[in-house]
Amino acid sequence: MLWYRDLGLTEIIFIAAFAAFYIFYFIRIIRIAKQLKTPYRNVFVKLFLRTIYFALFMIALLGPSFGGSKKEVKSVGKDIVICVDLSKSMDAFDIQPTRLQKVKFEMKKIISAFNSDRIGIIIFSSEAFVQCPLTFDQNALNLFVETMNSGLVPASGTDFAPPLRMALNKLEEDSGGPNAQAKSKIIILISDGEDFGEETDDVAQEIENKEIKLYTLGVGTEKGGNIASGTGLKTNRQGLIVQTKLNPKQLKSLASKTGGQYFEINETKNDVSRLINSISKIEGELRDARFIDVTANKYFYFLALAAIFLLIDILINVTTVRI
Repeated sequence: MLWYRDLGLTEIIFIAAFAAFYIFYFIRIIRIAKQLKTPYRNVFVKLFLRTIYFALFMIALLGPSFGGSKKEVKSVGKDIVICVDLSKSMDAFDIQPTRLQKVKFEMKKIISAFNSDRIGIIIFSSEAFVQCPLTFDQNALNLFVETMNSGLVPASGTDFAPPLRMALNKLEEDSGGPNAQAKSKIIILISDGEDFGEETDDVAQEIENKEIKLYTLGVGTEKGGNIASGTGLKTNRQGLIVQTKLNPKQLKSLASKTGGQYFEINETKNDVSRLINSISKIEGELRDARFIDVTANKYFYFLALAAIFLLIDILINVTTVRI
């Protein structure tokens, strides 16, 4: 048997008060009975009744839980892979403090919003790397997000094809079973949209064929921004200051082809909440279902029984001292 609460100070005070009252009551009855030289054994009838319903009240207060009933527990969730562009252009500060720092802050919101789903992280520039495999571990995900920086990947341009293909492979490898549903698998691509790859359209077609939704999040401004480098600004080989602009065209096209949506973070708006709401509407897949033993607080049985004994105590009149 399990208990909803432990025996605490409140219960001890009630028990002590009950015991003290009856000790005082017995001393008084016995003294009166001896003075009158009459029997006083009937007082034990009332003591018996009152001790029973007092004990039942105390048990009900502690909340006894027992029973062998079964309850079905279903595990339902989605698989979400977040692909994050870590090319040097993500260090631009047209979005304060930088594009990447803003992305890291918003990613923690996304991770928190889908705490019952599996989330994985892929980082990329011209190549892609698994930063964190699909997991339920929120602490691990946030730790990997916090450590992201543009120095983790080669500084040689941006290509969407490698991260998208890797995300597609990971979703298929970790499908969660033969009955896994494609509609519960999601890819989020976060970038400033400067794609220099040649195979992106082919990978997007594969994603579309497998009915996996691709959501894209563009970060930056179309006006553009500079990139910090050391104590100054990043320059090209000709010595000119590099200016990088948000190019949403490719991101919008990718989202449209796969039935997803395009969202944006710029100087005037932040669509992350809309992104979260859109993904939340997608139905998760049933991962497993099992029956577990459950107990329930059965205090009302003891409370009802105590009420019956209390009623008996009220209705039965017992003479404690016979004259």
